[in-house]
Amino acid sequence: MMALAGEGPTSSQAEAVGLSSVSYSYPGCVPFIKGCNLDLHRGSRCLLIGANGAGKTTLLQIVAGKYMVAQDSVRVLGRSPFHDLKLTCSGQLSYLGTSWRKDVAFAGYGVPLQGDISAGKMIFGVEGVDPARRARLVEMLDIDLYQRITTMSDGQKRRVQICMGLLKPYEVLLLDEITVDLDVIGRLRLLEFFKLESEERGATILYATHIFDGLEDWVTHVAYMEEGSIVKGGPITQVQDAAAAAAGTGMKLLHVVENWLRAERDARMARAAAGAAEGQTASAETAVRPQRTPYMPSKHLAFFR
Repeated sequence: MMALAGEGPTSSQAEAVGLSSVSYSYPGCVPFIKGCNLDLHRGSRCLLIGANGAGKTTLLQIVAGKYMVAQDSVRVLGRSPFHDLKLTCSGQLSYLGTSWRKDVAFAGYGVPLQGDISAGKMIFGVEGVDPARRARLVEMLDIDLYQRITTMSDGQKRRVQICMGLLKPYEVLLLDEITVDLDVIGRLRLLEFFKLESEERGATILYATHIFDGLEDWVTHVAYMEEGSIVKGGPITQVQDAAAAAAGTGMKLLHVVENWLRAERDARMARAAAGAAEGQTASAETAVRPQRTPYMPSKHLAFFR
């Protein structure tokens, strides 16, 4: 298993997220998530990165308890997120995805959330929230409590969604491209809030993103996914040192990830070219052979008449 937070946990670095050979397949398909291993200790801020379609969102949803896998293969705070409902209901494990949607009877799944209700009524409708924390989030995210959801832009809706997801203190936070609709200032303020939560409360954050501006001094660990598997990563200092040693010069996080993505793309294109060449060879061999009509019982032929 690839441990991303040092050699071993101490009393202040107990395991927050543990994945052991996690695999998952959609019905009737080959496994999409394949043998993922990951150890994150409390207080870690880990980037989950990879090309589009690598499986980042699916893996985050598995860790969030949205898909069922083997009970011992995913552990969050020592418990199974799918089987232990209290883990998510209590807010200890919080998941913020890229869309704020709901299912509506006779309308379909993933319908964009709409409602003629003010942001303040939604935010203050959550019970058991520390007033000081709520006020801090509203101020940081620059939310107009009197504005109604139906009049909000995508970015303004995203701010309300983030606020709602952070009202109760979490111990493990899963983020899936949550800052794509935020402006630069809003994104940097949110990242600073997450950093303070991690350092002051020991909160653990697993963040899937393609935007690396402002993350150089924020991230503590990196996990890189390729075709459904976590193939490389570790503490950010070790990752950058290894990249610098290979390149002979220091490298920023963006350039490290760029090199990984380019290498993956080149390898994928080489495999595709080799497969195409093999297919052409097979086609040429088939072309010189006499073609035989496949046998089909007469009772089946009537179907095609």
